[in-house]
Amino acid sequence: MPAPRSRKSPPPLTQAKLEEMALAYVGRFATSRSKLVAYLARKVRERGWEGDAAPDPAALAGRLAGLGYIDDRAFALSKARSLTARGYGQRRVGQALSMAGIGEEDGAEARVHAEESCVEAALRYARRRSIGPFAKSTPDQVARAKALAAMVRAGHGFGLSRAIVNLEPGTEPDISSLEETC
Repeated sequence: MPAPRSRKSPPPLTQAKLEEMALAYVGRFATSRSKLVAYLARKVRERGWEGDAAPDPAALAGRLAGLGYIDDRAFALSKARSLTARGYGQRRVGQALSMAGIGEEDGAEARVHAEESCVEAALRYARRRSIGPFAKSTPDQVARAKALAAMVRAGHGFGLSRAIVNLEPGTEPDISSLEETC
């Protein structure tokens, strides 16, 4: 039986290689400044550092942001649009922005978008999961409770979720009355 091959560990990073990795990362993924800093810091931890000065992932991310390769506001708005289009609510959007390291100022427009589209997102989620007016038959109390819990976990407010879950199957939702529960 042949001896197992040992993996050669990659060489330690240099400033040039770190910049190359950062450019490749932002070229491949939509990202925020904070996520890029975390990625670069992880790579330095994994591979080590070879250079005179200590690595500064935050400065590199700031430089790429200054060049327009990273735009936290655009990333936040894109993330909010994507999540609301899939039926997720304001709270879920806020969590995603927080996890991406988006600050209040950069995420303000995204949060406004999530707030303005709360009813449409909730109805989209209810349609996808066959909840409330989109159910095939009238659910029992246990099924209603599960549907309500699912909507709340998806980031929708309790009042809006309860209003949608309590709609009878086949009824047309009244958007204006649902907007009052947001």
